Amino acid sequence: MSRPAELFPLFADLETLDGVGPKIAKLFQSLGVEKPKDLLFLLPHSGVDRSRKASVRDVVPPCTVTVEVEVANHLPPRTKGKPYRINVRDSLLEFQLVYFHARGDYLTKLLPTGQRRLISGKLELFDGIAQMVHPDHVLRVEEAGELPPFEPVYPLTAGITQKQVAKAVAATLARAPVLPEWIDGPLLAREGWPDWATAIARVHAPKAQMDLSPTDPARVRLAYDELFAHQLTLSLARAAMRRGKGQVTRGTGALQRKVLASLPYQPTGAQTRAVAEIALDLENPLRMNRLLQGDVGSGKTLVAFLSLLVAVEGGGQGVMMAPTEILARQHFEGLEPLAAAAGVRLELLTGRDKGAERAAKLADLADGKINILVGTHAVFQKDVHFQDLRLAIVDEQHRFGVSQRMELGAKGQATDTLVMTATPIPRSLALASYGDMDVSVLDEKPAGRKPIRTALVSTARMDEVVAHLRQALAEGRQAYWVCPLVEDSEVLDYASAEARFAHLRAALGDRVGLVHGQMPPADKDAAMARFVAGQTQVLVATTVIEVGVNVPNASIMVVERAETFGLAQLHQLRGRVGRGTAESTCLLMYQAPLTETGERRLKVLRDTEDGFRIAEEDLSMRGAGDLIGTAQSGLPRFRVADLERQAALMAIAQSDARRLLADDPALQSPRGRAARMLLWLLEQDRAIRLLSVG
Repeated sequence: MSRPAELFPLFADLETLDGVGPKIAKLFQSLGVEKPKDLLFLLPHSGVDRSRKASVRDVVPPCTVTVEVEVANHLPPRTKGKPYRINVRDSLLEFQLVYFHARGDYLTKLLPTGQRRLISGKLELFDGIAQMVHPDHVLRVEEAGELPPFEPVYPLTAGITQKQVAKAVAATLARAPVLPEWIDGPLLAREGWPDWATAIARVHAPKAQMDLSPTDPARVRLAYDELFAHQLTLSLARAAMRRGKGQVTRGTGALQRKVLASLPYQPTGAQTRAVAEIALDLENPLRMNRLLQGDVGSGKTLVAFLSLLVAVEGGGQGVMMAPTEILARQHFEGLEPLAAAAGVRLELLTGRDKGAERAAKLADLADGKINILVGTHAVFQKDVHFQDLRLAIVDEQHRFGVSQRMELGAKGQATDTLVMTATPIPRSLALASYGDMDVSVLDEKPAGRKPIRTALVSTARMDEVVAHLRQALAEGRQAYWVCPLVEDSEVLDYASAEARFAHLRAALGDRVGLVHGQMPPADKDAAMARFVAGQTQVLVATTVIEVGVNVPNASIMVVERAETFGLAQLHQLRGRVGRGTAESTCLLMYQAPLTETGERRLKVLRDTEDGFRIAEEDLSMRGAGDLIGTAQSGLPRFRVADLERQAALMAIAQSDARRLLADDPALQSPRGRAARMLLWLLEQDRAIRLLSVG
C-alpha cells in the first residue's frame, strides 16, 4: 500500500516551496518541520492587530500600530554607530522612524521623500516624542491588501523570520488538497466543526485573538483528527493482537480455593471482580491484553497470583515480571506462602542466576516442572523457554513500553498479557497510552488498612521531627527517611543522602541504615534486608524505595523537601507505610516559603488518599508528559491536541474509532477510505501496515 497521490504535494521536499532554500529547510527541522505537511500543523500561537488607524494619535503607546504616512526628510547619522532617522507624517501627527545599522541607499529606496507608504510596527514614546524603531512592514499604498488586519505569529527558531514562515505556510496552503470527510456525519453536525480544508485555512488566518484559543471550532476539529487517528491506530493494534488466536485456558478454581482458604481475610469486591474479568479473558479464544490499575495497597499482588493460578489450573504456566531485582525478589517472597498453600512450584529467575543453577531452572521450566516463574527482564533472554506459557504479568507498566509488551507476548504461542500499575492514571492519559488495552480497576482498600495521617512540616522544625522520631523508635517502630532529589544527578542525590545519614546517625545511633541508587545491588539488598529484619529502625533512602518495598512494621515516612517531588511520586512513597496494624504517619517536610502551586500540591496530598484524585490534580497542574516522565512514557506527541484540556475529546475519539472498525474492519466503506486518507496524512504508518496485514 502506498501513499495516495492526492497527498504527494504535502510530502514533497520543503525546498519545492517558494522561498525555501537548503539553509532555511535545515533550520525548519528544529521546529519539527520536515515536509510541507508539517507546516499545516505549525499553528500560530498568538497574533498582532494590524488593522489600520487614521493616525498614531488614536493609540496609546507602546503598542503596534498600522498607519499610512507621507515621508518627509531623511536624517542620516553624523557619526558612526548612531541611528538613522526618518521624519514621517500621518493625517494628524508627525513622528520618526528609527533604523540602526541600516544602509542609507536601501532606506532612500524603501522610503522615498514625498511618497506615501503604509507602515506597521511598534510605536514607543522616547523623551515625549513618538517613534517607531525598525517597522515590521513598509508597503506601497497599492500593496496594502497584502497586510492582514490580524497577523498570525508563528513559533520561530534562530535564523527564521515570521515572514519566511508565513510565506512557506501560504505556499503549502495553496497545495492542500480537498479531502473526503472522515469524521462521523452526525458528530460533525452536532459539534458544528468545519470540514478539514476549511479548518486548516482558518487556523492560519485568525481574524481576532479568540480564533487562537484551543476551543475555536477549527482548532478543535484538527485536534479531534489527531486523537481519532491515534485511537484508530490503537484499535487496529488491538484488533491485530486479538486476531492472533489466544489459547482457551479454563480454570477449575481448585488451586484458587486453597489459597483463599489460607488467607486471614476476605478479598475485596474489586479484587474478586478483577479476577473474574481476567479468568473470562483467559477462557476466551482471543488474546487478552489487559491493564490492572490499582492504587497503592489495593491488593494487586493477590489478584495477580490468583490469575496465574487460573493458567496453572488450565494446564499451563505463568510468569510475573518486575522492573528491578529488589522488586522481583520481593514479589517472590510475598508469593511463596501463597504458592505453598496452593501446592504449586514457584521459582525466581534474575540476572544473578549463573551456571549450573540457572541451567537446572531453565531445564525445569522447559519441562513444565515450574508452574510459575517470577523474574526481571532476564526472562526475555533467548535461552528461556517455557513448556506452555499461558499468562504473562508485567508489573509497573510505565517502565515497559508497548514494544516490550509485544515482545513478551511473543514468548508463548499466544500468551495472554496482564499489565499491572500502581500509578493511578487519569482517564485521558490511560486512553492515550493504553487505548489498545482493556482495563480492570481496583478501587477498594482491603479491610484492616488504617488511614495514614499526613502532615506538612517546615524544614525549620527538623530538630522537633528528629526528637519525635527518637520517641517512636523507643516504642519499637520503624521509619523511612527519604532525601530530596538534587538537580537530577544521582551523585548529588547520593551526597545529600550521605549527609542526612550522618546527621541522623549522630542523633539516633547505629539504628540508622542507608540505601541509594549508587550502591552495588548486593549492598542495596543487604541494607533492605537489615531493615526488613528490624536490625535497623530508620532507613535513609533516595527514591529507590518508591516502588514495591513491603515492611509492615514501618509506620513512619518522612519526605524531605517534599515540594521537589511529583504528586504521584509522593503518593507512591506514602504507600510504603500503613501496611501493618500500627497507626501510620507521613511527614512532608518543605522548605518555606512555598510557591502557591507548591502549597496547593502538598495540600491535595494531605487531604486525600485517593490516588485517582491525586493523579487528576497532578495532570491539571503539571501536564501529561511530566506525569509519566515523557522520556519513557511512550505518550504520543500531538501537534494540535492538548491531552490535559481535551480529555473528553479523547474518549469520543476512542468510541468513534472502535465503532468505525466494528462496522468496517478493513476500512473499505466511503468513510473507511476517508479514514485511511487521514492515517496517511498524519503518518500513522503503523496502522496502515496493520490494515494491509489484515
